[in-house]
Amino acid sequence: MSYYRHHVFFCTNQREPDASGNTRPCCAAKGAADIRDYAKKKVKGMGLAGPGGVRVNNAGCLDRCEEGPCVVVYPEGVWYTYVDREDIDEIVESHLRDGRPVDRLRI
Repeated sequence: MSYYRHHVFFCTNQREPDASGNTRPCCAAKGAADIRDYAKKKVKGMGLAGPGGVRVNNAGCLDRCEEGPCVVVYPEGVWYTYVDREDIDEIVESHLRDGRPVDRLRI
């Protein structure tokens, strides 16, 4: 058995413009750090956090920023995008608590 039932990584990468001033999409520009903090508080508030439960972490670039802000849940390897806190609520309640991935948010 792994140390955590679910390990959740939020991309919070901030991309700088390249030499010609072009910037590729990045999750940080879409509020990823605030959403990650929200998810951590929600997981803790629901009593899901800790060993044997859920761990929410920051990640550098997961290289899927063009598909929207992204988060990946292990051990299943389910990739999600999200728009707002309601999407995170659905991921936490359905996938992390109840074990049912949220198909509409999958990348």
